[in-house]
Amino acid sequence: MNHAHEKTVFFAFRGDAMCFIHVLLNGLDMAEKGMEGRIVIEGEAVRLVPAMAARDHFLHQLFSRAREQGLIVGACRACSTKLEVADAVRRTGIELIGDMAGHPAMAPWLARGYRILTF
Repeated sequence: MNHAHEKTVFFAFRGDAMCFIHVLLNGLDMAEKGMEGRIVIEGEAVRLVPAMAARDHFLHQLFSRAREQGLIVGACRACSTKLEVADAVRRTGIELIGDMAGHPAMAPWLARGYRILTF
């Protein structure tokens, strides 16, 4: 079965690195298989962004690969601001996004035919 046309966006909310590793692994795996897997970082997960950017973090390599491949769409502007990591997130090169009261909306993804998976 050819899945190359399938499109998935992962909305990662949990600030748990052991959960987020699965978002990165699946996004990268889908890309390797010709499927589209995009990542939106929301909620407490925005705190992971500056941590993963540090070279000594165990997710640094996976995070860097996902960022370099353009899989990470952005991090929630409202949550990054509220959790006081907005500047640190910006410094990693991850865009702050949020067109729904400062949060990234899911509706546009659904309208473009994406399946949404939340972590």
